[in-house]
Amino acid sequence: MFETIDPRSPTPLWGQIAARVRVAVASGDLRPGEPLPSVRELAKRLRVNPATVAQAYRELAREGFVETRHGAGTFVLEVPRARKTLERKLRASDLIQKMLEDGARLGISATELAEAFRAEVEGDTHE
Repeated sequence: MFETIDPRSPTPLWGQIAARVRVAVASGDLRPGEPLPSVRELAKRLRVNPATVAQAYRELAREGFVETRHGAGTFVLEVPRARKTLERKLRASDLIQKMLEDGARLGISATELAEAFRAEVEGDTHE
Protein backbone atom coordinates (compact mmCIF):
# COMPACT_ATOMS: atom_id res chain seq x y z
CA MET A 1 0.00 0.00 0.00
CA PHE A 2 2.87 2.39 0.75
CA GLU A 3 5.31 1.31 -1.95
CA THR A 4 4.67 4.42 -4.05
CA ILE A 5 5.60 7.13 -1.54
CA ASP A 6 7.74 9.60 -3.51
CA PRO A 7 9.94 12.06 -1.63
CA ARG A 8 10.32 14.13 -4.85
CA SER A 9 6.57 14.60 -5.25
CA PRO A 10 5.10 18.06 -4.65
CA THR A 11 2.58 16.34 -2.35
CA PRO A 12 3.95 16.21 1.21
CA LEU A 13 4.91 12.78 2.47
CA TRP A 14 2.20 12.82 5.13
CA GLY A 15 -0.35 13.62 2.42
CA GLN A 16 0.86 10.73 0.30
CA ILE A 17 0.59 8.35 3.26
CA ALA A 18 -2.93 9.57 4.06
CA ALA A 19 -3.96 9.26 0.39
CA ARG A 20 -2.78 5.64 0.25
CA VAL A 21 -4.84 4.78 3.32
CA ARG A 22 -7.92 6.57 1.93
CA VAL A 23 -7.64 4.63 -1.33
CA ALA A 24 -7.14 1.34 0.50
CA VAL A 25 -10.25 2.00 2.62
CA ALA A 26 -12.30 3.15 -0.39
CA SER A 27 -11.32 0.08 -2.42
CA GLY A 28 -11.93 -2.35 0.44
CA ASP A 29 -8.28 -3.35 0.77
CA LEU A 30 -8.48 -2.10 4.36
CA ARG A 31 -11.60 -3.11 6.26
CA PRO A 32 -13.20 -1.65 9.37
CA GLY A 33 -11.37 -2.70 12.51
CA GLU A 34 -8.09 -3.49 10.75
CA PRO A 35 -5.04 -2.02 12.45
CA LEU A 36 -2.64 0.26 10.62
CA PRO A 37 1.09 -0.14 11.23
CA SER A 38 2.30 1.72 14.29
CA VAL A 39 3.72 5.19 13.70
CA ARG A 40 7.24 3.97 14.47
CA GLU A 41 6.90 0.85 12.34
CA LEU A 42 5.63 2.71 9.29
CA ALA A 43 8.16 5.53 9.72
CA LYS A 44 10.96 2.97 9.79
CA ARG A 45 9.58 1.10 6.77
CA LEU A 46 9.20 4.32 4.74
CA ARG A 47 12.37 5.91 6.12
CA VAL A 48 10.55 9.05 7.20
CA ASN A 49 10.27 10.96 10.44
CA PRO A 50 7.67 9.47 12.82
CA ALA A 51 6.07 12.93 13.03
CA THR A 52 5.27 12.60 9.30
CA VAL A 53 3.32 9.38 9.87
CA ALA A 54 1.67 10.81 12.98
CA GLN A 55 0.50 13.82 10.95
CA ALA A 56 -1.00 11.52 8.30
CA TYR A 57 -2.80 9.47 10.96
CA ARG A 58 -4.14 12.65 12.61
CA GLU A 59 -5.50 13.85 9.28
CA LEU A 60 -7.12 10.47 8.61
CA ALA A 61 -8.69 10.52 12.09
CA ARG A 62 -9.99 14.04 11.51
CA GLU A 63 -11.58 12.88 8.24
CA GLY A 64 -13.17 9.83 9.90
CA PHE A 65 -11.12 7.14 8.19
CA VAL A 66 -9.30 5.88 11.28
CA GLU A 67 -9.47 5.97 15.04
CA THR A 68 -6.44 6.06 17.32
CA ARG A 69 -6.83 4.20 20.58
CA HIS A 70 -4.16 5.17 23.07
CA GLY A 71 -1.97 2.20 23.88
CA ALA A 72 -3.67 0.00 21.29
CA GLY A 73 -2.93 1.61 17.91
CA THR A 74 -4.72 3.10 14.94
CA PHE A 75 -7.65 1.26 13.41
CA VAL A 76 -9.74 1.64 10.26
CA LEU A 77 -13.28 2.92 10.83
CA GLU A 78 -16.45 2.08 8.92
CA VAL A 79 -16.62 4.69 6.17
CA PRO A 80 -19.96 5.48 4.51
CA ARG A 81 -20.35 4.26 0.93
CA ALA A 82 -20.80 7.84 -0.33
CA ARG A 83 -17.44 8.85 1.16
CA LYS A 84 -15.75 5.82 -0.44
CA THR A 85 -17.28 6.74 -3.79
CA LEU A 86 -16.14 10.34 -3.42
CA GLU A 87 -12.62 9.20 -2.55
CA ARG A 88 -12.44 6.98 -5.65
CA LYS A 89 -13.66 9.91 -7.81
CA LEU A 90 -11.05 12.21 -6.30
CA ARG A 91 -8.27 9.69 -6.94
CA ALA A 92 -9.51 9.17 -10.52
CA SER A 93 -9.37 12.93 -11.03
CA ASP A 94 -5.83 12.99 -9.64
CA LEU A 95 -4.81 10.25 -12.08
CA ILE A 96 -6.32 12.14 -15.01
CA GLN A 97 -4.60 15.37 -13.95
CA LYS A 98 -1.25 13.58 -13.73
CA MET A 99 -1.81 11.99 -17.13
CA LEU A 100 -2.59 15.39 -18.64
CA GLU A 101 0.50 16.95 -17.05
CA ASP A 102 2.74 14.09 -18.21
CA GLY A 103 1.21 14.25 -21.68
CA ALA A 104 1.77 18.00 -21.92
CA ARG A 105 5.43 17.53 -20.97
CA LEU A 106 5.71 15.01 -23.81
CA GLY A 107 3.84 17.20 -26.29
CA ILE A 108 0.76 14.94 -26.32
CA SER A 109 -2.54 16.81 -26.49
CA ALA A 110 -5.54 16.10 -24.29
CA THR A 111 -7.38 14.91 -27.42
CA GLU A 112 -4.63 12.43 -28.25
CA LEU A 113 -4.65 11.18 -24.66
CA ALA A 114 -8.44 10.81 -24.72
CA GLU A 115 -8.23 8.82 -27.97
CA ALA A 116 -5.49 6.59 -26.55
CA PHE A 117 -7.50 6.09 -23.36
CA ARG A 118 -10.62 5.16 -25.33
CA ALA A 119 -8.63 2.72 -27.46
CA GLU A 120 -7.17 1.07 -24.34
CA VAL A 121 -10.58 0.76 -22.69
CA GLU A 122 -12.12 -0.67 -25.85
CA GLY A 123 -9.16 -2.99 -26.42
CA ASP A 124 -8.38 -1.39 -29.78
CA THR A 125 -4.73 -0.52 -29.25
CA HIS A 126 -3.50 -1.47 -32.74
CA GLU A 127 -4.65 1.41 -34.91
